[in-house]
Amino acid sequence: MKPLHEGWTISGGEVTDLPATVPGCVHTALLAAGRIDDPYLDENETKLAWIGRTDWSYSTTFTADLGAPRLDLVCAGLDTVAEIFLNGEPVGRTANMHRGYRFDVRPFVRAGTNSLKIKFNSPYAYAEEVRAKLGDRPNAYPEPFNFIRKQACNFGWDWGPTLVTSGIWQPIGLHPWSVARLAEVRPQVTVAPDGTGRVEVRVRLERAAEEPVTITAALTRGGKPMQTRFEAAGCRAQATVDGIEALLILTVDEPSLWWPRGFGEQPLYDLDVALQAGGETLDSWHRRVGFRKVRVDTAGDAFTLHVNDVPIFVRGVNWIPDDVFADRITRARLRDRFVQAADANVNFLRVWGGGRYESEDFYELADEMGFLVGQDFLFACAAYPEEEPLSAEVEAEARENVIRLSSHPSLVLWTGNNENIWGHEDWDWKAPLAGRTWGAGYYFKLLPRIVAELDPSRPYWPGSPYSGVPNRHPNDPAAGTTHIWDVWNTDDYTKYAAYRPRFVAEFGFQAPPAYATLRRALSDQPLAPDSPGMAHHQKAIGGDQKLERGLANHLPAPRDFDDWHYLTQLNQARAVAFGIEHFRSLRPLCMGSIMWQLNDCWPVTSWAAVDGDARKKPLWYAMRDAYADHLLTLQPRTAAAPVPGGPDPVPTGEVFTPEGAPALVAVNDGAEPWTVAATVTRRSLSGDVLAASFLNATVAPGSAVTIPLPADLTTPNDPATELVLAESDDDRAWFFFTEDKDITWPPPAYETSVAQDDESTKVTVTARSILRALTLYPDRLNPSAETDRSGVTLLPGDTVTFTVTTDQPLDEKALTTRPVLRCVNDITDL
Repeated sequence: MKPLHEGWTISGGEVTDLPATVPGCVHTALLAAGRIDDPYLDENETKLAWIGRTDWSYSTTFTADLGAPRLDLVCAGLDTVAEIFLNGEPVGRTANMHRGYRFDVRPFVRAGTNSLKIKFNSPYAYAEEVRAKLGDRPNAYPEPFNFIRKQACNFGWDWGPTLVTSGIWQPIGLHPWSVARLAEVRPQVTVAPDGTGRVEVRVRLERAAEEPVTITAALTRGGKPMQTRFEAAGCRAQATVDGIEALLILTVDEPSLWWPRGFGEQPLYDLDVALQAGGETLDSWHRRVGFRKVRVDTAGDAFTLHVNDVPIFVRGVNWIPDDVFADRITRARLRDRFVQAADANVNFLRVWGGGRYESEDFYELADEMGFLVGQDFLFACAAYPEEEPLSAEVEAEARENVIRLSSHPSLVLWTGNNENIWGHEDWDWKAPLAGRTWGAGYYFKLLPRIVAELDPSRPYWPGSPYSGVPNRHPNDPAAGTTHIWDVWNTDDYTKYAAYRPRFVAEFGFQAPPAYATLRRALSDQPLAPDSPGMAHHQKAIGGDQKLERGLANHLPAPRDFDDWHYLTQLNQARAVAFGIEHFRSLRPLCMGSIMWQLNDCWPVTSWAAVDGDARKKPLWYAMRDAYADHLLTLQPRTAAAPVPGGPDPVPTGEVFTPEGAPALVAVNDGAEPWTVAATVTRRSLSGDVLAASFLNATVAPGSAVTIPLPADLTTPNDPATELVLAESDDDRAWFFFTEDKDITWPPPAYETSVAQDDESTKVTVTARSILRALTLYPDRLNPSAETDRSGVTLLPGDTVTFTVTTDQPLDEKALTTRPVLRCVNDITDL
């Protein structure tokens, strides 16, 4: 295909013939030309609403090869409602950002210079017109995103800006061809019970002539050592085709299996399909595929993902588009984010339904790095009409993307929507719907039919959350998948301990981004939780009040913005870690924890672990520890049942402790048995041992063991001055009998030393008093500086070294004092 990416200009409103980058969008063109201020800074977003309410046109010229009988204009992605004109003649229309279009333009092309214009209608105008035609539908936000097949979060979300884009957001080009082309290649890769690998390659052709053609499919292991007969020789199938469809089957006796990260390697095979006629190659197609089995076990209300017949505890994160403007999301940027996820011990990425069907770069990286991926179909937090003009577009986009993505071994689950079945049940939708369609036909009929037809080896689940059957509440935690949002919205994070879920697909807690991110994005002087920029970059309704409630439940009252920033980030880290550790401790009853959310698309107060400038919040470090292969945690166990007697370990879920006292839980997601030799002590804040016990257990791979603790460990003399500490090798677990705000912390006492070289700075802290949640914020001194740990609690005599990666020396005094080096004690040290 010949790309048509040069020479484009845009016009709209008062803008005329402004140069534009393709792929791109109107916003990035205006931004590059200096015609708008950066919408991510301060309150600039509010000045740009006019862009989404304006009609825009993209124009360019080109010369074309007139030698082929067919010449197609291939539009991989137009955003969103567009009319295409070639030399002034209409050649086609589009109405869906989530699919590609192809138009035969040979009748319109002439020798010499040709003019191409794409007119984009205002997304608002189109969506509002469809809404007026079909009748309004309930929606979580006051925007018409459910009436247009466009990225929903363009219209704003409780973490995202309202920046409604238009433009050529994917590649565009001319494809000259003759005789036939590969219109569709759909490989289905499976592993038989006897271990044989099978690739069924279904090919559909588009023809310009009736002559026979030859289709060849070849499977090889390029660039890898050859170890088996198949790998040495490759695998090949060929067929001569008179019609438009063909099936080629490749079998592999002993395929190397693709495993999720942490369970094995990720071998990938090169699959090449070639179309030939008369000794000439007409078209070709290439993907890398992997052999693996996947299923979801829902027996007994469970929701357990199995890969290659091994049950996988999902250590997951939710994924949103990494930037509002898709052309800025490069493969390198995705790799950086994937490395951050991998370093946090994540094995699963859920692509949320208010964003996009993720890119080839995204899925190729997931294949290579061993991430499991769940892809939502694109419906979120609203009732969606099932009538035209939307229903045909929904089917077309679903078919195209199932075919496009089904070759990727990383993709293990299709999900029908985000929160719409739950919304229909609980969010007061039924009365305003008054019997109108709301999306059920998509989730329970159309989408499962498409997946069954085009991708039958991969499971489909109607919604997130969904309990498995229509007559059960869709967000019942005791079955299927659940979202837990009462913790953030109305309750305290300790409520996670009251849940016994089977699979948690969303839960989370907010905090502001890194200080350097705030200072780059906001000009507020001074910064305050309610200063104009901070308020604008808090998109959740009542978000600041919920942050305040969370602090009041657990931590001392902040004295200034620096305290508030430290404490809200600390509270977020504790809240999510508390949830993850609880859910993992319930294994095998619970088999999944997908934290909301890994990433942000701009600088904002949100639930993300990595902020919009790619900086790790303290939550990231807490998640890394909570998702470690070996987890040692002290968990309160509340139920109307006695503690089983004796020191021997008993299965998780059968141990209960009086009044929420802790039990020791060891969780092993490693490949080998884990021998736990734990010393558990009850101590004073000064570190004195008040009671001690030595506990042993062997934890099999993929399991958890709960060990009751003796009463002298779990019964304090003074809850405000005592704690429980469990230690096994390098693993530590803490339990405090009361909240930090109710503890009389001693003034922080410690010694520091700093060693700097060209690549890093090491800050060593030796505690002379207990130091609660010691955290280093080197980005306050250099925006590029990053530390290797956060939220470390030390007893008197303990030492910790923070390794700071930085591109320049840091001021040693500033590095070891407030507000760069923080602990809870320094807030109560009056």
